[in-house]
Amino acid sequence: METTSSPTLSAPRFSSFITTKTNLYGIPTKTLDFLSPFSKYFYPKLKFHNKNLQINRFCASSSSSEQSPSHQLAVLLEVDGVLMDIYGGGNREAFNLAFRKLGLDCANWTKPIYNDLIRKSAGEEKMMLFLYFNRIGWPSSLPTNERETFMKNVLREKKIALENLVMSKSIPLRPGAEDFINDANKEGIPVVILTAYSKIGDKIARSIIEKLGNEVASRVKIVGTVEAEKSFYGQLVLGEGVFSSLDEQLVREARKAASAEKQRIAKEVASMLKLSVDIDTSSSESSQKIVTALRAAAEYVEVPVSNCVLIAGSQSGVAGAERIGMPCIVLRSSSTNRAEFTSANATLDGFGAADLTIAKLLNKRWL
Repeated sequence: METTSSPTLSAPRFSSFITTKTNLYGIPTKTLDFLSPFSKYFYPKLKFHNKNLQINRFCASSSSSEQSPSHQLAVLLEVDGVLMDIYGGGNREAFNLAFRKLGLDCANWTKPIYNDLIRKSAGEEKMMLFLYFNRIGWPSSLPTNERETFMKNVLREKKIALENLVMSKSIPLRPGAEDFINDANKEGIPVVILTAYSKIGDKIARSIIEKLGNEVASRVKIVGTVEAEKSFYGQLVLGEGVFSSLDEQLVREARKAASAEKQRIAKEVASMLKLSVDIDTSSSESSQKIVTALRAAAEYVEVPVSNCVLIAGSQSGVAGAERIGMPCIVLRSSSTNRAEFTSANATLDGFGAADLTIAKLLNKRWL
């Protein structure tokens, strides 16, 4: 079963994935002119994943004049709720294991309790613990000023338990996930799996990908925190490694201009977050991390952002895709089966003929 909404995909043929008209995190092209006096020093210092990438005043293009047919579409997959329904059983079970490990025999999260806490806390785990123990009562021997430490200990044990559950065979991949990736590979469609902003952490997310098997996993691109930071967009926004080895005077000049631009961007971001606070509770840092990962993914597969489709399992991913104009399809999981994703192109129940298939994406069923 599916629900659709109004966003549409324009799919023209592009010779580059960043153009002079591309809105790079809201930076007008003309404001980047401060780099032109020393561009010959600046650009060679950037580290790129693709030797064929040509950089010209922050415009990047592939060496070929046109994208091949197989690169007219790229699929980006989140891990949480998409490859695996972690929060349906694994995460709840991990909390219960953590409670038992810490001797909290009175604490037990049934499915109704867990789903209610997810809904009331928007999935923020520390808030889930706070709400729960405020309801049933905190351990009698726990001083009020040590509640924060107590919750950190629970979350630490939960993380260990979840990692063990994921590494075991007790939590399977979502039905049809592997077939979906195989079908994309057969059609020559690049597949990127995003671990950079996974709530369960990059390490556990990568261990889930291993369940696909070596052959399938070798045909996908993984974009984690490191890959996102090393991308062109990541270096530009995060400022890592951009100014290394430059003449000291040029560094000072560039930093002054960059600082002024960052302040302007920060004001715009703050304004946007204020307007959307009711529908997006993620912090600006988290939102930035998501946007960086999405743009990095498009960059690595050399496909325009507007021709990439994010398969998301959370509102944060949907919000990030909306910010940069990337089409997005949500796959419901047990923790989001009642949620509304109004800005997504479609909301589906899973992979397979009745819901999400590569054939339907190629036919622009929802796009």
